[in-house]
Amino acid sequence: MTPTMVDYPITPVPFRDVALSDRFWRPRLETNRTVTIPDVFGKCEACGRVDNFRKAAGRMPGPYVGTMPFDDTEVYKAIEGASYSLAQRPDPALERRLDELIGIIAAAQEPDGYLYTSRTIDPSRPLPFAGPSRWSNLVMSHELYNCGHLYDAASAHHLATGKRTLLDVALRSAALLRREFGPGGRHDMCGHQIVEMGLARLYRITMDRGLLEQARFFLEQRGRHETRPQYTYAEDPCYCQDHLPVLAQREAAGHAVRAAYMYCGMADVAALLPDRAYADAIKSIWQDVVGSKIYLTGGIGARHRGESFGGAYELPSATSYSETCAAIGSVMWNHRLFLLTGESAYCDVMEQTLYNGLLSGVSLGGREFFYVNPLSSDGEFLFNHGSAGRQPWFDVSCCPTSLCRFFPSLPGYAYAAAGDSVYINLFIAGRAEIDAGGTRVSLVQETNYPWEGAVRLAVSPERAARLRIMIRVPGWARGRIMGGDLYRYKAPVDQPVALRVNGEAADIVMDGGYAVLDRRWEPGDTVELSLPMRVRKVVCDNRVTENRGLSALQRGPTVYCVEGRDSDQPLDLLDPGPEGGLAASWEPDLLGGVVAVKGNGFTAVPYHAWANRGPGPMRVWLHDG
Repeated sequence: MTPTMVDYPITPVPFRDVALSDRFWRPRLETNRTVTIPDVFGKCEACGRVDNFRKAAGRMPGPYVGTMPFDDTEVYKAIEGASYSLAQRPDPALERRLDELIGIIAAAQEPDGYLYTSRTIDPSRPLPFAGPSRWSNLVMSHELYNCGHLYDAASAHHLATGKRTLLDVALRSAALLRREFGPGGRHDMCGHQIVEMGLARLYRITMDRGLLEQARFFLEQRGRHETRPQYTYAEDPCYCQDHLPVLAQREAAGHAVRAAYMYCGMADVAALLPDRAYADAIKSIWQDVVGSKIYLTGGIGARHRGESFGGAYELPSATSYSETCAAIGSVMWNHRLFLLTGESAYCDVMEQTLYNGLLSGVSLGGREFFYVNPLSSDGEFLFNHGSAGRQPWFDVSCCPTSLCRFFPSLPGYAYAAAGDSVYINLFIAGRAEIDAGGTRVSLVQETNYPWEGAVRLAVSPERAARLRIMIRVPGWARGRIMGGDLYRYKAPVDQPVALRVNGEAADIVMDGGYAVLDRRWEPGDTVELSLPMRVRKVVCDNRVTENRGLSALQRGPTVYCVEGRDSDQPLDLLDPGPEGGLAASWEPDLLGGVVAVKGNGFTAVPYHAWANRGPGPMRVWLHDG
């Protein structure tokens, strides 16, 4: 008998079933496909990271090139991004490139499944953080972190191509972990989480419950820092969330990327085993984040030191870290929380992060990146790992490679289904094919979001059927920003959200932040949603002392900033009006085409697009009299 998989109560519509025609996102995804992914592969070759696999496979001589114990993952992430791209658009040349690269990786794997090129190339001279032998310094060696990214890449490649070449490599590696770690073996955990997510993805393919138990085992080793080897430079066990058992953690702490990846792994365990205690823990942590530790841009991680969360209400602008990888981790975590609960507040955070603190991580051209995403800059402080602007690459290149793997997966965040309910979470033009209540539904979305608030949906079930169409009404349209009280509009929201079905006004019945349309749907039925897109001033909780007396500008999900020396222009000098006389206008020749916000003496641009004209002064939080 085939085992039945327990899963998230809500099922995301796979990205391969969503075809985008969106004027905002489709060009960015195409740039990622044609520019960023090839560029990342080229950089991995130029930096010697692919050669390290060749050397480990015995196909070329020479020492390991690099100093970082996680360099193997950059190749895995490039494969993951390329695989997602293949799933949406066949590319025989790219597929052949992956086949060749995967062959090299398979040859580099040791017979028992171990795969860590620096140790295989020269076991007698390990990297500084690697420890003298296998698994001997997991706090810093990233051996299990490498495994996690391998498993993600293998799952993506198998999904895209149906091939098992990389999947078999991953399963041999996972079998080794299960022999080495467990109740009768080693008791330890990785200093940088992601293996837990990777094991969960392998479980979805194999239905082998032991992979999930292995993920839970690694999570439950945390909080035993007194048993670990010396922490090297990570002297504080909080840095890698080892300060408390995971189920005792109720506040976000430590390295923000590691934390977000751990919360994703906890969500997978909560849903797939299932285990409600894990869900309760990450919901509490989420409340801590949205209540006092998230930037208006969706960025997380206040401190450069340790790339970590700060304390409650510690949200500096100029020295904000807000790593791009942390924004990606936050999107993945919030999406999982939505799938667990059906609550739209998690999608509100996901959306705010997508359009601001995540998208800012890459230039419009697709070849320059922010590792760090501050909310103000004087144009001189070298916040971005040695630069005051975007850079083409980094010695630690996790952010470019994480972006290249995230963008092709974006369509999978737009829709979801549970029983006879269809959830519309993101407003992105395109077509989706959705199974709901035993009925195949074709859904076509037309919109110019985020620049305009009009959304039109054509709902065409294969036959007439009763369905619940659940349309997220964003928190920003209801006066509640990112599900908490950390940020609020200075003036009340006085523009209503409007909904029409087949041209007729419809009552808005809300459930969990969604407008629910529960009716019998016929092929060709339409829904029109109108969201208020006035420019609004946002103020912050006074406990964020740096932002007292300041306001930020937001229009829809988009946060604005002022570039140049006029960023010191006080907002109280603007013309009078409900929002200080702020006006929005489409500027086709500005930053690839954006809606800009204009006042008396300055123009504000979307935060995600700043620095595309070169580094210079910038501020999100502005003087407001």
